[in-house]
Amino acid sequence: MSHPTALHEQILAEESELRFTSFTRRHAWELGCLLRDAAQDRSLPMAIGIMLGEQRAFHTALDGSSADNDAWLARKMAVVRRYGRSSLGVGEQFRVGGRDFDTDSRLDTDRFAAHGGAFPLTLAGGEIVGVVGVSGLPQREDHAFLVEQLRVYLGR
Repeated sequence: MSHPTALHEQILAEESELRFTSFTRRHAWELGCLLRDAAQDRSLPMAIGIMLGEQRAFHTALDGSSADNDAWLARKMAVVRRYGRSSLGVGEQFRVGGRDFDTDSRLDTDRFAAHGGAFPLTLAGGEIVGVVGVSGLPQREDHAFLVEQLRVYLGR
């Protein structure tokens, strides 16, 4: 049995830390705007999305992003919805176990991508009510940006 890597331990801690007391469409709008403003201030070419249940509650595409970013965003969000963990966390869980998500998950890679940039919207009690994601940077940078901005939002 493999031991978790430092990155995997970090992601597990982030997933435990970044929880909400409640999350509504109003919160989706506020968080989405915060993410958009932060990305725009840094001239990041991102697509940003938030789903509540099965409904898209927020979506924006910044200059420099493309339809490919939208597709990556959807695939990363599908992993979060399937596994209830961050997309980078799922990918790292497979790597820690000596497996490759694309082959060993047996899921359609046109629909699922365990690459960084999507995170569950988890309530304090553990219920997952949605997913937030970004796409446009290398996967660890997408994940780091998202975690940073979730901390900003939750620290208000």
